[in-house]
Amino acid sequence: MNARTPYGSPSTPERNGRARTRRAAGRIPDGGPIPGRHQRRSRAALPVAALTLAAVAATAGCSTLTDVTSPADAREAAAAESGTVLVADTVNCVTDQCVALTFDGGPSEPTPDLLDLLLEEDVPVTFFLEGDGHVDTYPETVVRMVEEGHEIANHTWNHPVLTDLTEAEIRAEIEPLQELIEEITGITPDLMRPPQGRTSDEVSEIMRDLGLAQILWSVTAKDYETTDTELIVERVLDGAERDGVILLHERYAGTIPAVPEIITELRARGYTFVTVSQLMAPAVPEPGAVYRP
Repeated sequence: MNARTPYGSPSTPERNGRARTRRAAGRIPDGGPIPGRHQRRSRAALPVAALTLAAVAATAGCSTLTDVTSPADAREAAAAESGTVLVADTVNCVTDQCVALTFDGGPSEPTPDLLDLLLEEDVPVTFFLEGDGHVDTYPETVVRMVEEGHEIANHTWNHPVLTDLTEAEIRAEIEPLQELIEEITGITPDLMRPPQGRTSDEVSEIMRDLGLAQILWSVTAKDYETTDTELIVERVLDGAERDGVILLHERYAGTIPAVPEIITELRARGYTFVTVSQLMAPAVPEPGAVYRP
């Protein structure tokens, strides 16, 4: 990856060396009611046809939401259509039991501690980033995320419920963060997560225009309402399943201490940790589409 790093990101020689080793090997508060290495892809998006679930109601107001697809369905259809079996890098989620860890609302002060842990465990994750008080405050942490092979995505500037906003207000929540992330890293995200998972056909149309697919989740620990690390672990492990997308927030006190046990237990169950884009590959997320496991 050739990411620009105008903000700088001094790293220890050991961390840089380990990150380079991972790259050489080919690795790269939500949770209420609902529910890559991130860059524009140069390859053409593979078509994903006839994958929609039944229309579902949005979680706010009278908006409607249709055409919700699971990451696994998108992956299987793309693999079948293209004849592809192996997916991105060294991961094969067509045959392997994959799960994606995702973290919302960062970066924040404790995020480097999480990155240390993920580097030690060799676990790639997807970070859905916020702008105000986060990306604009900890740009060096965003650079480190990219350097160490994690996927970065958009989670709005101020975390409002998008279905409550006008089109202009929605764009004002998304576009400045896209621009700032690109300025910091040289990468433009193509995934986003709507706050609280609240989206609609109207929001989807705007995201389509902005080039962003929407990623929901299958498991949340609701770590924003508890500091009980063991409860967070229990909630994640109880809900984890193949092709799942797990939602956590590293800013809350009980979360980072829960991550080592989550990783250990899920690995013992045979899970491989991947980013959201790796989970879907060889499908390419379609702008405006909503993906929910």
